[in-house]
Amino acid sequence: MKNIITLFVLTLLFSCQNVAQNSKKMDEVKNAQPVTVSIENGLAKAYFASGCFWCVEAVYESIKGVKEVINGYSGGHTNNPTYDTSNTGRTGHAEAVEVIYDPKIVSFDILVDAYFASQNPTQVNGQGPDRGSQYRSIIFYQNEAQKEVILKKKEALAKKLNATIAAEVYPFQKFWVAEDYHQNYERLHPNNSYIRNVSIPRLKRFQAKFPKELLKETH
Repeated sequence: MKNIITLFVLTLLFSCQNVAQNSKKMDEVKNAQPVTVSIENGLAKAYFASGCFWCVEAVYESIKGVKEVINGYSGGHTNNPTYDTSNTGRTGHAEAVEVIYDPKIVSFDILVDAYFASQNPTQVNGQGPDRGSQYRSIIFYQNEAQKEVILKKKEALAKKLNATIAAEVYPFQKFWVAEDYHQNYERLHPNNSYIRNVSIPRLKRFQAKFPKELLKETH
């Protein structure tokens, strides 16, 4: 009986996630006009979702020209999402990062290349052990030029791998900054078991395949 109840709860949870991800509200998010974030003090911003934001933060902070990475939530249809509410799958949000970078040093194209190089591009609704719509892969565009870059690279990768690429492509709307304890997590908690066993290995795999001249010497 206990197993039956557990199975029912899990089924209900994933059903809620799927309904949230495919609802009319989510259609509105996917079809909205993109919001452009202005360059400030010579720095631009880009937004990506690719599994746990602790992992993605570490990846982008290892790239030359990236000044800061902030963890948060994006891609959903509710206001003020939190870690707890986004984890239900009902807000539509995914764990995401805001990448603050110098476009004179690193281009948006390279950031997209890093995005695909740092994940399993065919895994749907998650990366590695992290599963659920809140961990799905999304690349956010702020204008048609960025959208074209993303779609061309996604198509080229699909042909190279002869596989369907899981990353969704959304117009950027809003980024909600995550709780303070999620920021700089890999750097502040190097002995955390998840960081040691998931985040750092993922970072090392990325660094091994990405051009060395594009990476910071120490990270």
